[in-house]
Amino acid sequence: MRGAMRVPGIIYASDELVRAMDDKVLQQAANVAMLPGIVSASYAMPDAHWGYGFPIGGVAAFDAEAGGVVSAGGVGFDISCGVRCLHTGIGLEQFEDRRIALADALYRGIPAGVGSTGSVSLSESEMTAMLAGGAAWAVEQGYGRIADLARTEERGRMAGAVPAAVSERARRRQRDEMGTLGSGNHYLEVQRVGEIFDEGIAKLYAIAKDDIVISIHCGSRGLGHQIGTEYLKEMAQSAAGFGIDLPDRELACAPIHSALGQRYLGAMRSAINCALANRQIITHLTREIVSGVFGRDLELPLLYDVSHNTCKVEEHVVGQRKMTLHVHRKGATRAFGPNHPDLPSELKAAGQPVLIGGSMGTSSYVLAGTGNGNEIAYASACHGAGRAMSRHAATKKWHGRKVVDDLARKGILIRSPSMRGIAEEAPGAYKDVSAVVDAAQRAGLARKVARLLPLLCIKG
Repeated sequence: MRGAMRVPGIIYASDELVRAMDDKVLQQAANVAMLPGIVSASYAMPDAHWGYGFPIGGVAAFDAEAGGVVSAGGVGFDISCGVRCLHTGIGLEQFEDRRIALADALYRGIPAGVGSTGSVSLSESEMTAMLAGGAAWAVEQGYGRIADLARTEERGRMAGAVPAAVSERARRRQRDEMGTLGSGNHYLEVQRVGEIFDEGIAKLYAIAKDDIVISIHCGSRGLGHQIGTEYLKEMAQSAAGFGIDLPDRELACAPIHSALGQRYLGAMRSAINCALANRQIITHLTREIVSGVFGRDLELPLLYDVSHNTCKVEEHVVGQRKMTLHVHRKGATRAFGPNHPDLPSELKAAGQPVLIGGSMGTSSYVLAGTGNGNEIAYASACHGAGRAMSRHAATKKWHGRKVVDDLARKGILIRSPSMRGIAEEAPGAYKDVSAVVDAAQRAGLARKVARLLPLLCIKG
């Protein structure tokens, strides 16, 4: 415990991963532990690294009845950035025959990069309906199937969204960005199941060795970023009026029961719906493209869709007491264990699929939430490899063209509108995702089910 910490800080990681973490991770975890109404501990996942306010990989829960707060910095700017994984039913030999054609078709059909826009343009009334309806709205518009919603967190629609709490500027930024990947670490990747660790759970998840799957990683684009920017500023300006002494201005927050806290929650939930709708539209486009390349109608059913960068109201047992808490997960994945009531019936015995994205050119993983994980860190797990160096440092060490050529020699095709973006996301700029996943399993946060190997990647 340091200084004014109200609860301990707990980091789930191996000694090696902890030693490799920036000192700011420890300080940020300690700062989070100083916020009003925090319960149990300030947690950091094995992939934790420095972020804005909260560490990326930070988890904290707050009790509204004890003066608990909601923090825009505890959710992040890319609200509900997440991953969904699609089965394809395509054999490895079939894929190899059309690898290049598929890479080119996906690159043409799924807009990616800074400021990318798509074919979907929303009117004001459509924007409001999307912010309230999420993936459920997208399915109603013909983007996908009702069955997709059962395999999506919140069944595709985050309750409690208040579209009126989203500014005109945020809406304007998103008007033409639906169905786009964006930039940074976002991607669409075709992958092969390279290894199965738990045959029983893999069978329940309907994945087997050498299956071809598609992972989609993106979020709420410009809308989420604008919401984060606006509310962080307002929370910072209002903190003193609420009697909150911030250990770091970046931890700007507001009492959950305050008007500002409620407005932010309404806007943040709207952004979650935006991200869910965005991934749903990309899923629909992907199905059309893949079916066209392979000359037949392929269903590409959804395994699951998980969100990172959220604050959700959940019930958790703390000590012997059931509590309703506002759980912040920033760069962390919800990981409910077996038999959780929010899981679809066919997945209850296995626990929630936890989708861990690797860095470009390295492995990704499918994990399963554990019963033990429900009791520690509020049923949360890591979300990816976690950066080992800044984007600026990465561009000084690697050139995008060379990264693309090196990966091509390993049989991994990359398509991207930005060579600088490729350099920023070079595999070496990230931690070892396998070490991160192993640490999560040893801590009991989630268990390994399958390792996914990249075949082609559309990169923002």
